[in-house]
Amino acid sequence: MAVQTSLHQLRHTWVETISQELSTGEGVRAGFADELQRFYTLLEQAVVTGDTAWLDKLLYEWGHSSTETNLEEADYHASFVINRMISLTINIASKNLEGTDALEFLAYVIPILAHSLSVVIRYEMETRVAHISNELGDVQEKLQTLDRNKSKFISVAAHELKTPLTLIEGYTSMMTDLVQDSEQALMKNYLKGVNTGILRLRDIIDDMIDVSLIDNNLLTLNVQPMWLIHMLSLIRNEFKKPTSERKQTLQVRDFPGSEMLIYGDSERLYQALSNVVMNAIKYTPDKGSITVDGRLLPGFIEVTVKDTGIGISPENQSVIFDKFGQLGRTDLHSSGKTKFKGGGPGLGLSITRGIIEAHGGTIWVESEGYDEVKLSGSTFHILLPTRTEANNPVMLKFFGNPEQQKTETETSGKKDSPTNDTPA
Repeated sequence: MAVQTSLHQLRHTWVETISQELSTGEGVRAGFADELQRFYTLLEQAVVTGDTAWLDKLLYEWGHSSTETNLEEADYHASFVINRMISLTINIASKNLEGTDALEFLAYVIPILAHSLSVVIRYEMETRVAHISNELGDVQEKLQTLDRNKSKFISVAAHELKTPLTLIEGYTSMMTDLVQDSEQALMKNYLKGVNTGILRLRDIIDDMIDVSLIDNNLLTLNVQPMWLIHMLSLIRNEFKKPTSERKQTLQVRDFPGSEMLIYGDSERLYQALSNVVMNAIKYTPDKGSITVDGRLLPGFIEVTVKDTGIGISPENQSVIFDKFGQLGRTDLHSSGKTKFKGGGPGLGLSITRGIIEAHGGTIWVESEGYDEVKLSGSTFHILLPTRTEANNPVMLKFFGNPEQQKTETETSGKKDSPTNDTPA
């Protein structure tokens, strides 16, 4: 077989040329030449037998031999070597063999080298993917730790702030009672300002506590029969004054499903819906409009809050539901709950999502994008399950069986209380 003769003839030249071309330094070159000798021997066996499996073990070693530096820099070393090996083999054969012999040599060798290249690329990609997966796992673990620490800090800070705030509130109330003289009107105004700040700070602390409860799956719901139409009426009354001050139009419509009797925590759901409406007022310029509407869907009631505000860019439409998910520069925000682009800790929509999801529902926002000139606005969608029975299977999943809880409470009470047969 002429190709065997050619293989034997080119061995030294092939190893020497590729070694000099692809390695630097005598120490590196010696080790690399040994590897090339191994490869060439297996290449000969593959040519003679027509079976590329002879190279599998060596290719596996090469494909998984990437160093940490190679992986960090996405440097695929072994595939580069074999790719250059193919080019150099063609040059060596054309220079050292006659035309027919060179063609026959290349006809046998090049397909095996091409196969080796594809195998090594696959192995290197597997190694790279495994490296990236490990890095992502480490990053995810660090992020989870950071989030847990953040939740702990929020919880501790909120509870620690509540005690001194209660003291300040108490002393302020006593000072207000003492200042009754009409000549001390200025002092009354000062105390009124302090009290306003106290109420605002209490709202923020309550939000921090709610976020902590949601993060730690400790949010409890007081599930009772309720009607959305009553909640919508309260929303209409609560925001009548701030929308009037900003010359905005607030429309709260009755819709099919709003008059249904459903089960839920009316106080928490009111808190969630208020946060969404407040957000719409805040990011809608003066003289704009906010519309609260909805519809009845199979198994769900959908509540929508649509505004003619500045809108939300697509990349931020999920960010706003995260803790502290504020948009824009916080140092440019005005203060106040309902002032245009008013500031805040960025907890309202995060709490809203937690409350809605605790009820087995979901919330999302749609907007064409952020534009303070065009004012394309945003529409928030809230889906709430229509639980119309206390023993509804979905309700049992989230809240347990109220009748069973009642029975357990009564049983517990009977065990703890003396009966008529028990001596006094």
